[in-house]
Amino acid sequence: MTTTETDLVNIKVDGQDVAVPQGTLIIRAAEQVGIRIPRFCDHPLLKPAGACRQCLVEVARPGRDGNLAKGPKPVASCAEAVSPGMEVYTQASSDVAEKAQHGIMEFLLINHPLDCPVCDKGGECPLQNQAMSDGRATSRFTDVKRTFPKPIKVSSQILLDRDRCILCQRCTRFQSEIAGDPFIQLQGRGGGSPAYEVHGLHGSQIGNFDASILGFVDGDDVPSSVEDLANAGPHGEAGLVVGMAPGPVGEAELDESGRPFSSYFSGNTIQICPVGALTSAAYRFRARPFDLVSVPSVTEHDASGSDIRVDFRRGTVLRRLAGNDPEVNEEWITDKDRFAFRWQNGEDRLKVPHVRDENGELVPTSWADAMDVAARGLEKVGASGILTGGRLPLEDSYAYSKFARTVLGHNNIDFRTRVASEEEDAFLGSSVVGTGLGVTYTEIENAKHVFLVGLEPEEECGSIFLRLRKGVLAKTTSVSVLAPFATRGTLKMSGTLVTAAPGTEPSVLNAVAANAPQEHLAALAERLNGGVILIGERAAETPGTLTAILDLAERTNARIAWVPRRAGDRAALEAGAVPFLLPGGRPASDSQARVDLGVTLNATVSDQPGLGTAGILDEARSGKLALITAGVELADLPAGAPEALDNAPFVIAIEVRRSNITAKADVVFPAAPPVEKGGTFINWEGRERPFGQVLTSTALTDRQILAELAEELGHDLGLPTLESVHAEYRELVDWDGARIERPRVQADPVPAPGDREAVLSTWHLMIDDGRLQDFEPHLAGTAHRSIARISPATAEALGVDRDSKLTVTGPKGSITVPFVLSHMPDRVVWLPKNSPACHVADLGAQPGGIVSLTAEVN
Repeated sequence: MTTTETDLVNIKVDGQDVAVPQGTLIIRAAEQVGIRIPRFCDHPLLKPAGACRQCLVEVARPGRDGNLAKGPKPVASCAEAVSPGMEVYTQASSDVAEKAQHGIMEFLLINHPLDCPVCDKGGECPLQNQAMSDGRATSRFTDVKRTFPKPIKVSSQILLDRDRCILCQRCTRFQSEIAGDPFIQLQGRGGGSPAYEVHGLHGSQIGNFDASILGFVDGDDVPSSVEDLANAGPHGEAGLVVGMAPGPVGEAELDESGRPFSSYFSGNTIQICPVGALTSAAYRFRARPFDLVSVPSVTEHDASGSDIRVDFRRGTVLRRLAGNDPEVNEEWITDKDRFAFRWQNGEDRLKVPHVRDENGELVPTSWADAMDVAARGLEKVGASGILTGGRLPLEDSYAYSKFARTVLGHNNIDFRTRVASEEEDAFLGSSVVGTGLGVTYTEIENAKHVFLVGLEPEEECGSIFLRLRKGVLAKTTSVSVLAPFATRGTLKMSGTLVTAAPGTEPSVLNAVAANAPQEHLAALAERLNGGVILIGERAAETPGTLTAILDLAERTNARIAWVPRRAGDRAALEAGAVPFLLPGGRPASDSQARVDLGVTLNATVSDQPGLGTAGILDEARSGKLALITAGVELADLPAGAPEALDNAPFVIAIEVRRSNITAKADVVFPAAPPVEKGGTFINWEGRERPFGQVLTSTALTDRQILAELAEELGHDLGLPTLESVHAEYRELVDWDGARIERPRVQADPVPAPGDREAVLSTWHLMIDDGRLQDFEPHLAGTAHRSIARISPATAEALGVDRDSKLTVTGPKGSITVPFVLSHMPDRVVWLPKNSPACHVADLGAQPGGIVSLTAEVN
């Protein structure tokens, strides 16, 4: 909505005229004319609190007689809106405001420890800075400062030093207003007694809900049976006993460290804390801010495109912070984006090429020798296929696409390390690739309605979850979710669950219509008129689902957007790292598209249909195809991948670290991780997200390795620099020819499990056993504990009780985990896809497949 002149309020701030919209806070109006007012609790993305009182200003308002009159006392400029004719006097023009601010600062520093030299916040601390600019020159406090045992473990990653806390409540407001996870709270009231052991009055404190702080239980009363649980209380008591949970805590509520699950976004509280009260276990006492070099970058963990800041010292990355991008992630990132970065330089990092010798062992060698062995191996086999994975930036994905078409002369390339289908090919080719910037974060925040299909945003794209929750709380949008059960994320978005067992998604989607007999489906069709459908990559698992989504979008006039799980998926699609598409969305089957591409690349593009991931693996398994892999994990690949790698006549792996794929390769090339190269990710919106090289490195990028290999094979890849990649890519993005036809696929019969069987439902949790989270033990401790979910009726049929464990058995293996009862369809079992002690790939069953269930009595 556009603000008109009649909506503006005219005020004066320190004598300067300013016109601002109605409802604008005084502190924001001052910012518009460049006047600084000190503050601690104020944050532009949080609701006003007026908790710290540091922003006190003097205000004069017109009375009934029209004359200006100052108020009886200063007001908090962060909590009061402007009014017509108001005049504001800040510390720059009012002795009253200046004295009030000095007094507040003096109160804040009474109990604050003088430990700036060892505090993680020292050097970038608002309290430190404003104590110098807006505080007294000397302290009048002579008594003993209040102290607390520290730190409190909010989680295995987040530590709290209560001595430093100034009770601004930014952290508690974040958890309630933004994340929706009650992992940190304000408790007690007032200042309390001066000494800890005589706290007859419980002063206000931040922390986990802790009964010993409030005097409900004494540390000596803790049962010995739980003393080995992780500490959370101020005396070292077990958190589960002293009140972190109001009742019995089930397996589904625990994280891997044994605490109740905190949040996927808790690290944001560290960054917005205006003092050093909240710190990270991974970064605590590791460096001072003035020792660090900061470089803007983009997350490599999901398709959000979140803006981040990478801080390093002496060639080592020490921390990552959220950047400020109002159009994308605002000022928030997930804990995975914030803390999971040490994988890029772990102890298993590849530094030099390796080749397999005559004894079958991988041995280090020179680049020249490795290139020669790789080239001769590819020439000997002749046919080959490329699996690129979804972690590569646009420039590397384009290099693989061009390498396949111009050097190897085929279309056998696929970035999808999962089971794909012709329906998904047609969907991506007709409705996703080449569409540019489509649905945006701002649009889903303000959409009439958002329908999620095959997507759990809290687990798969945290920035989408935060935007949707923000819109729901602001009543600018509403959310529905097609899923077997309502997840934590669905509940926190106040989402409406549209229940669908695996395999029934197409029939449920087809039933969403204005004349549907089911009232909730008819209502959904009405809300979707002009709304948005967000489609996760899991929607491709069930035949007919993508077809049904497109049909639904057509009859409801809804817009659609595809949300892949990995950062490089959309860029790989645009670059043509799939068998059915050339760069820019050109159909590989279109002769004019091939000619058009051939002219740009100065090469002849093969007219033979390319093989996707499954086809490449099948041919490799039969010994007919050499493999080139990059950024691929064996656990992600479809069933039979190990046999394909074992039987392939020649395997080249281009990887950052050693893996179970490099162990099977004939040639291994070390590639630069994202922190050591520049590039561009394309996020789910279709927005290009360029990032620069953070660390100086001699490691080669995938593009540079392919250029060397192409030269060894007698070709010039023609991509010596990032500029040359973009210059060539820009010539190809504007394809105005025919597109692939949209899919029209009928659904398969719904799976019918037998006695003691169930249909498998699964997806990745945000923090799991993925290799991009390696070497982060504190983060790993915050992962959800692995559990299975079944309905009460299914549990009754199996004869299991709450003390039992559930064994899920597939064609190749079994998984035994605790289970919880959920409101979900009968004869369905849900498992986390790749979590500790629960790797669904070990079952040998695909989502929607039939697995057997047995009870394991403890």
